[in-house]
Amino acid sequence: MAMMHDHSQAGDVGILLIVAGPSGVGKTTITRELLRRCNAVFSVSATTRPKTTADTEGVDYFFLTDDQFEQRRLASEFLEWADVFDCKYGTPCRPVIEHLDAGRLVILEIDVRGARQVKDAMPDAFGIFILPPSEEILLKRLRGRKRETEEVIQRRFAEARREIAEAREGDLFDVLIVNDDLEEAIDAAVAAVETERARRATR
Repeated sequence: MAMMHDHSQAGDVGILLIVAGPSGVGKTTITRELLRRCNAVFSVSATTRPKTTADTEGVDYFFLTDDQFEQRRLASEFLEWADVFDCKYGTPCRPVIEHLDAGRLVILEIDVRGARQVKDAMPDAFGIFILPPSEEILLKRLRGRKRETEEVIQRRFAEARREIAEAREGDLFDVLIVNDDLEEAIDAAVAAVETERARRATR
């Protein structure tokens, strides 16, 4: 979902916001509310995964062939990229930089490895990591989606545990938010963004 409305005002400071968290933690719902409440724009990723009938080119993803993706990767056109379950995903640099230059809040919803690549390229990025209330609840949520086999769920759960440990131990993320109550988690994310906006505006 891309929201391309320009609500920026003269003097607004562009901020690159990373929202990350394991599968099943609710980060997409929180990201959608951040887009709505904070007048943000969503960074649309490029992917080599097949386009479905539910997908809209340039809104959900930019759909590329393997060759097209590789050409852009070699030309350093991605802020970050990853190979996930045999499909490649990447964040195009140019639209992100254009939105930041226009003073907008740009949201990237990516995984921890992608977040590290972005922070290496743009250390000023602001990171929010969404945590589950507990590992047991996260596993229950993953099973409750009824989308995947138990084998895939266990693989996602193992990856989630690794991401949570990395987020807790490192300095990659500025704010960690536990999604126990969804509305409270959304409010906390919005407050973190507005606080950071105010801090940068006075720098």
